[in-house]
Amino acid sequence: MMERENLAGLLEYLARSLVDKPDSVKVETYSDGPIAHLDLIVDTDDIGRVIGKHGRVANALRVLLRVVAARNGQQVAMDVVDFE
Repeated sequence: MMERENLAGLLEYLARSLVDKPDSVKVETYSDGPIAHLDLIVDTDDIGRVIGKHGRVANALRVLLRVVAARNGQQVAMDVVDFE
């Protein structure tokens, strides 16, 4: 079964391959009932790369996470957050 940590690891791996500052990528997880929430934290300069034009990259990441989670009977939600 895919644990939340593995979903977070997958998201972190994918995000690090997209950004210019991979060391600043972090994923925070928390639960809201049956749903695993993942907050993708990236450097302010990289937020556009992770979101993409019209949110296409972020939506593609969400789809991948949902597919992996659904295969294991889970639900997942992902948000993009920039460093402050």
